[in-house]
Amino acid sequence: MQNKLSPNLIAFDLDDTLLNDNRQIDEETVLALRECADRGIYIVLCSGRAEEAILPFVRRLEIAGKETGRYLIAINGCSIFDLHERKQIYCRKVDSDILLRTNEIAESWGLRTEVYTPDTIFYREETKWTKLDVDLCGLKGQVVEDYDSFLKTPFTKMLVPGEPELLQKLQAELRKEFGERAVIFVSKPYFLEILPPACGKGEAVDWLANHISEKTGKQILTMGFGDSMNDESLIRRATWGVAMCNGLKEIQNIADYVTPKDNNHNGIAEFLKAFVLC
Repeated sequence: MQNKLSPNLIAFDLDDTLLNDNRQIDEETVLALRECADRGIYIVLCSGRAEEAILPFVRRLEIAGKETGRYLIAINGCSIFDLHERKQIYCRKVDSDILLRTNEIAESWGLRTEVYTPDTIFYREETKWTKLDVDLCGLKGQVVEDYDSFLKTPFTKMLVPGEPELLQKLQAELRKEFGERAVIFVSKPYFLEILPPACGKGEAVDWLANHISEKTGKQILTMGFGDSMNDESLIRRATWGVAMCNGLKEIQNIADYVTPKDNNHNGIAEFLKAFVLC
C-alpha cells in the first residue's frame, strides 16, 4: 500500500498536465478532482494562461461554487483570482522599462513581443506566432498602433514567440541584461516569457496557502502538478511536487513524485487515487 499524502491545497498546471493533447480534461480526472474538493482540499488551476482562458476549465470541473474551488492562479503566478468575490487578490507586474528594453532587443532580432490583460493579448502586429498564441489561449488578439507608448504601463507578463533555437539564444541575452530584475524562461519551445522578479507559480501557491491559513487558522500543506520549466518553482516549493511522466526530465528530476501515467491516460487521477484519495 502506498503512503497516504494529505495536502490541503493542490495546484494543477493545465497544458500537458491536467489537459490531454486535445486540450480537454478527461472525465476520470474531473471526478477525482471533484472528490478532492468534496473532501475539503482546495483545487487550484495554475496556468501561464490569462484568467479568461482558464475559466472554461474551471466550469468543466463544476466546483467554483464550493469554498475549495474558489481560487485560480493565472499568468504563471502573477495573478490570483477569488471567484467568489469576483476580484483579483494578488498581482505582480513587470516594470515598464524592462518591457520596453525587451521589446527593443526582440525586434532587433526580428521578433515581436506580446503583453496580456485578463482577456486580451496585445502586440504591434499580427504574425503566425501571435496567431498561434491567440489560438492556444482562446483570448482576443489586438494590434496596438503606438505599441512603444503602450508598453510604458506595467503588465503582468511579456511573451516573445518564435523559433525555439532563436528563443534559447534570446533567453540567455535577456538573462544577462536583466539579472534578477525579471524572471525569464521558455515555457513552451516557441514561447519565451518575461515575468516580474521573484514571481512564479510556486511563489503564488505559497502566498495563497498563507492567505487561506490566515482565514482558517490551519496549516496548509500543498501539492503541485506540472510538466515544464514554468512549473519549476511550483514543483520545488510545494510540500509535494509531482511531475508528469510525459514532462521534461529536468522537472521529473526535481519532483518528489512522478505520475505513473501521462496526461493522455489520466495520470493525475491515477496518482490522486493512489496517494490522496486512498
